[in-house]
Amino acid sequence: MTTTATAPARATAQAVSGNAAGRKRSPMLTLGMLAFLIYFLLPLFWLVVASTKTTADLFNSFGLWFGRDFALPDNVQRVFTAQEGVYGRWLLNTAIYALVSAGGAALLAALGGYGFAKFPFRGNKALFGLVLGAIMVPSTALAIPTYLIFAKIGLVNTPWAIILPSLVHPFGLYLMRIYAQDAVPDSLLEAARIDGAGEFRIFRQVVLRLLAPGFVTVLLFTLVTTWNNYFLPLIMLNDPSLYPVTVGLANWAAQASVGGGGSGEVIPLVVTGSLLSIIPLVAAFLMLQRYWQSGLATGGVKQ
Repeated sequence: MTTTATAPARATAQAVSGNAAGRKRSPMLTLGMLAFLIYFLLPLFWLVVASTKTTADLFNSFGLWFGRDFALPDNVQRVFTAQEGVYGRWLLNTAIYALVSAGGAALLAALGGYGFAKFPFRGNKALFGLVLGAIMVPSTALAIPTYLIFAKIGLVNTPWAIILPSLVHPFGLYLMRIYAQDAVPDSLLEAARIDGAGEFRIFRQVVLRLLAPGFVTVLLFTLVTTWNNYFLPLIMLNDPSLYPVTVGLANWAAQASVGGGGSGEVIPLVVTGSLLSIIPLVAAFLMLQRYWQSGLATGGVKQ
């Protein structure tokens, strides 16, 4: 009886493992993934290679390989010393705009998403429908109305003209609402209320830990969006000392495209400056990616 019962089970297990092995070894899937990997990494590889070249090598050597001279240290030094070191100021402005905007937007999205998910109130579905509709509106369509409003209240050409619009992130609110629905158990909230904790204390000490993976996701989305933002700073700012790195590099590129004496020397500055501007984003992803893999019950265990 035992032999008869286990034989079909063994055959089924071998068939399942054989099918799984066949699926894992799909050559077409491997080739497709390699193609996507090359597609996404090729521009980054070109940027790294081009940043090591002199002006002459940029125009006279093969674009996807290094030139005769390794000029990366010299290019980096020139980037930070050009125009009295304005690039460092642009990089600092970008970091301030992105960090303040990302932190504020993620916190507001967590508060709003938690409220929509766990506090039923009249008009909940209607207001959340407005949030979904706001996701469909492109940010560029709101840039001119935002400029007119900020011009009326005197915030144009100030850092607040970049930070305040970036605090509103409809997709982040939507994401946090969906995430909080399952990540925050109602029984845990009731237990905290029975223990006498207030709502903001519950959010700070319990809910925010449970929402850590979603919070970091919204944080990174907003960080990348604000860091790469170009159109809004372009219309809001006219003082070069307030420019983010995107607008500053665009001005350098415009100088190079106009031509004239010394325009060729600006091109390596634009290329090297672009490489330096993405390093903080790569570092942020590498440091924060571990939070995406954390459990949904983070913070639910008593420390």
